[in-house]
Amino acid sequence: MAEPALRTQGLQKHFGGLAAVNDVSLECHVGQLHAVIGPNGAGKTTLINLLSGDLAPTGGRVELLGREVTGLAAHRISQLGVGRSYQRTNIFMKFTAFENCRLAAQARLPSSMRFVRPAARYREVNEAAARALALAGLGARSDTVAAELSHGERRQLEVAMTLATSPKVLLLDEPLAGMGAEESARMVGLLRTLVSGHAMLLVEHDMDAVFALADRLTVMVSGTVLASGTPEQIRANAEVQEAYLGEGDE
Repeated sequence: MAEPALRTQGLQKHFGGLAAVNDVSLECHVGQLHAVIGPNGAGKTTLINLLSGDLAPTGGRVELLGREVTGLAAHRISQLGVGRSYQRTNIFMKFTAFENCRLAAQARLPSSMRFVRPAARYREVNEAAARALALAGLGARSDTVAAELSHGERRQLEVAMTLATSPKVLLLDEPLAGMGAEESARMVGLLRTLVSGHAMLLVEHDMDAVFALADRLTVMVSGTVLASGTPEQIRANAEVQEAYLGEGDE
């Protein structure tokens, strides 16, 4: 198998005496969806924050595309090819879907903080924004103000904004949160189409979606890895059934 796009080795994050993430090692490959599951408080979001640069690790190592990025700031990790979404929708409600994506794409430019030149004149930025919206299934909603989008469409928009940064690695934190059945099915279909060109790490509580999508799963409990393997291996793992999935769950 090719080298992983993202790899952690012994990753740790301590808050005082609390080990929120403790000795976590995992790999994500392009063309693979790696899901991280576990009960509330397991350390899943903290793990994503460490991988995205939103938090600095206490110990361990993070490698991105063969390069060590341990402790780099979030904007540097983003520029190196990582896109992430958040548990809570993180978009500009007064801007159109296209404007949200254009801002995300512009953030990847070395000159992204120079505002003298109108954003509309950056052809590559506009093309990236339009392409991301189309990939996320929102091409027809380009001119719609974000506040007028449904909850599911806003979650799609957040995925589109990550795609606008041309990432190789996608970190998705509960993208199906709060969705109804129809919206969830649409998001599952979207994630399935995105896997081929990305390494994807997914934190999600919807177990039906997780087992429908994941190539590999890591189960976390109290900041540590309880088990890691294929969906079939995780389903059959007695410790996982007892700690998370529920005794006898299929």
